[in-house]
Order: sequence, then structure tokens, then C-alpha cells
Amino acid sequence: MNIGVDVGPTNTDAAALDGTGAVLATVKVGTVHGDPVAGVVAALAALGVSGSAETTRIAVGLRGAATSVAERTGLCRVAALRIGGPSAQAVRPFFGWPTDLSRVVSAGAGIVDGGGGLEPEHWTPLDREAVARFAARVAGRAEAVAVTGVFSPIDGDQEHEAAEILHTELGPLPVSLSADLGSLGLIERENATILDAALSGFARDTAERLALALPRAAVFVTRGDGTLMSLEYLARHPGLSLGSGPASALRGAGVLSGLRDAVVADVGATRVRVGVLAGGYPEETARGADIGGVPVGFRIPELIRVLRDPGGERTAPPAGSSRGDGLTELAEAVDRLQPGVDRLPVVMVGGGAPAVPDGLLGVPDVRRPEHGRTAGAIGAATSPVGGQYERIVRLEERAGLSEALDAVAEEARAHAVRAGADPRHVEIVESASSPLTYLPGPFLRLRARAAGPPSRL
Repeated sequence: MNIGVDVGPTNTDAAALDGTGAVLATVKVGTVHGDPVAGVVAALAALGVSGSAETTRIAVGLRGAATSVAERTGLCRVAALRIGGPSAQAVRPFFGWPTDLSRVVSAGAGIVDGGGGLEPEHWTPLDREAVARFAARVAGRAEAVAVTGVFSPIDGDQEHEAAEILHTELGPLPVSLSADLGSLGLIERENATILDAALSGFARDTAERLALALPRAAVFVTRGDGTLMSLEYLARHPGLSLGSGPASALRGAGVLSGLRDAVVADVGATRVRVGVLAGGYPEETARGADIGGVPVGFRIPELIRVLRDPGGERTAPPAGSSRGDGLTELAEAVDRLQPGVDRLPVVMVGGGAPAVPDGLLGVPDVRRPEHGRTAGAIGAATSPVGGQYERIVRLEERAGLSEALDAVAEEARAHAVRAGADPRHVEIVESASSPLTYLPGPFLRLRARAAGPPSRL
């Protein structure tokens, strides 16, 4: 069997599928607040699967990372190191963070010389002694370190060089590197790297507990881009799990409806999340994400959130939400996410989907698939293992574009394999280039995404 588990804020859903993708059984149990692993074990027991049962795989959707950031609990204290020299001094690390979150996470910040240009002749060597001094300054306070090179989207070698020094000086502290997380904007990429490091304790504990609770299963966890990663990869890159709950629901809606392109409304007990499925994967936010009041460069689904109060009382929506009647807001959200005149089908999933009238949405094709109440669990069970990679390159001749894209695609494949994909069956699902007109010279942003079935561990 393939089993998916989706740990939500109220309920934990689980679904068992056979080798053809047919749904064998689904269950809902109450979520154990503050203990997602206990919720997973309870859901599997309700499904009739014991922790020692041997299965093909168990894919778990964890929202504990987002909860830790939102509630400011279970986070490591992080020392933030930026490589960039004088040109990187204008805005310091942790700038703009909510005061309460910065107070919990920050263990100090430093900026050292290194990188420093778009051309090889403009680069300066990493100030290794400054990195060692930084390590000495944060020793005993930092529980993890985040390293961000200003120019790491062009060349991430100096981040790895700094990590080696930090490990020598500080021992086996977790070190998160911005080059491993993608995203071009410096502040958003640095913030993502800091949050990734802050979540390292939560990730290690969760990975260890899942491995102990499910000793004979190949266990994977969901990512915010609609793919999976192994427990080992979660421990190294915990921030990639942010946004994974909505991503799994979108994927599940597509699997259950047979659609690769659709607007999806996930109707829960107190809120509705509306997103777009494009080519079978969640459409990612183009403007960047906000996690716990911090702008970050993680790839998570583009969503419109609508509050839904079952008691009929009006409640104040969070930042970014509209006001008014919940059903009207839902119709407006669906309309805003339609790509144009040609209306995409709308897939309604979640426990509250049956209560929404078809005619309200203004779309002729509204679907409520069977098992839609557990779409997140089914999305987790059917998702591939994924990997992404992007970089900036300078190409004087367009003739070199194909070779450069091939190199980026190979890196994406390698990331997918490291995340737990079967190397024999990894495929490139997206490959794109776009000019960076704000940079002098013929610079291009290259990006590739790879996905494949999980390796049978």
C-alpha cells in the first residue's frame, strides 16, 4: 500500500491506496496539538496500519514547522552570517522581523568580505579569519547557523567554504546555506535560510520520532512545492516543509478529479484556501511568501484565504484576507484566480465542500470528487519526490543556452535523488530561462524542477 497522512490544525486525515492509485480506505481523527507524530500514529491505527507494518511508503504532511514559527515555540537560536562585504551592509540580517520572533531566534549576526561581483574578475576571496571570529563570537549562544552569500545564485562555493570553517570552530551545529534553498532576492533568501536553521531542532526531533514510530516503512514528508522528501532531507532542509499542507490538498484535488489544471477550494471547518493547480502541481506564489510576519523566498502555493465561521459570527480576517460574507468571499477568490476568459474547472475538497452551492461560484464545471474530505492525505500518498535548482548565468551567445539549461536540469535531478527519488526514474517536469534586464550584461535566470517516484528503501 501507499499511505498518506495529512496533519491539520483540527483533524489528521489518512488514506490508503493500492498500487494502481485506487483509494482503499480513508479516516479522520482528532489532531494531537503540539505532537504531530502522535496524530500520525493515531490516524494509522484508525486506518488499521501498525507502526511496525511493512508498506511501500508512508507520506506525511506536517504543518508543525509553520505552527512553530507562528507560535514562536520550538525554534533554535540562529546566528546569521552574510558574505558580501561593504556592499552588503545597507540592510542588516533580521531587518524587519517582528520583534517577538527576532528575540526568540536571533543569536547574533555578522557580515564578512567575500564574493562581491557579477564577473569573475570582480570577486574577492572569502575572509576566512572573519568567519572564524564570527564563530567565536556566537559560540555558546547559537544553536544553528544560517549562511547567505550575496552572490550565491551565481556561485555558492563560498557558502560551503564558510560552512567548513563554522563546523571546525563550532562542532556539529546545523548550518543552513542559502544556495540550497534557491530564490534570487537577497533579503527573502536570507530570511528563508534563517528560518530553515531555526526549524532544525523541530525537524531533527520529528524525523527521529517518525523513524522510531514507523520502523519498517519508507517514510517521506511533503514539501511546499507539491512533492516529497525523505526524513534525512527534512532534517537538512526543514524549511522546505512550509506550505506543504495546502500543496498536498491541491495535488489531491487533481488526483481525485483527474484534472491537471483547475482552481481548487479547500473548505475546512473555519477557513477556506483557494489555489490553482497548473500542470498537476500547485501554482507557486510569484511575489514571495510571508511566514510568521517574515518575507521569505520559499516556494509555496499562491493562495487566497477566506475565514469561514460555522456559527455565523463575523470574525476579523488576517492580513491579506478580505471582509464580508464568507461565501461571497469564496466566489470572489475563485474569480480572481481564474486565468482569463476561459474558465478553469473548480474542484471543491475538504469537509465543508458539500455546503457550498454550485451556482455561487459562477463556473459551469464544479466538481466534488469522492474522498475529497481527505484530499490532503491522498495528495501526499500520490506525490512524487522532487528537487529544484536555479542559478544566474551570463551567456554572451544564445547558442550556449541549451548546455546551460542541461547543467541546471542535472542539478535538479541530483537534488531529487538526494531527497529520496529513484534515480532510474527521475524526470524533468519544468525547465525555463528568463532574462534579468535589471543586471548589466546578458544575464539569465535558469530554473529546473525534477520529480520521480520514491526510492524503495
